[in-house]
Amino acid sequence: MSIRHGLLALLAQGPRYGYQLRAEFESSTGATWPLNIGQVYSTLSRLERDELVTRVGADDEGRFVYRITPAGEADVRQWFATPIARADRPRDELAIKLAMAVTTPGIDVRQVVQSQRTATLRSLQDLTRLKADAPAIPADSGDRAWRLVLESMIFQAEAEVRWLDHCEAYVVRAEHADHPGLPAPVPAEGPGTPQTAKGGRR
Repeated sequence: MSIRHGLLALLAQGPRYGYQLRAEFESSTGATWPLNIGQVYSTLSRLERDELVTRVGADDEGRFVYRITPAGEADVRQWFATPIARADRPRDELAIKLAMAVTTPGIDVRQVVQSQRTATLRSLQDLTRLKADAPAIPADSGDRAWRLVLESMIFQAEAEVRWLDHCEAYVVRAEHADHPGLPAPVPAEGPGTPQTAKGGRR
């Protein structure tokens, strides 16, 4: 997530100081993307340099308060209006890891896949449990924001499990193409499937 635009979106709601911005950012994302206060202030410094925010003095406790400028409001509106391109997102470390595993001699690619599937399913079960424990109707905007982030993580985990299943099937086909005499392997049975792991309410 863009810390820059996340802070601008919060400042568009009204002036805030650094620790307040950090707390509200983490609350909105369910602490999925924790920030340290140094990140907040270094980002605010860059936003001030770019004339997207301005410092408007300090509160009663001496904390600097920041306000968004018209240019900052235009910038954050543009961010909300512009789709995020796949090329703009961080590289997928898992995809790189599996690509390297396929080309590295002596690596059991199927074991790498199965190990990751187990970990992803465990994470998926934890996430669906969190969703099941959450109120069906969020009480406020912070809870609604966290619900969206949580559901995004669930969908990503489900997609990752399906992709890992595809990777294993692909590796098995490749092994049989290279060694036609190999017996057909029994499909791996993990601790669950995307269907059985989706125990939580939607």
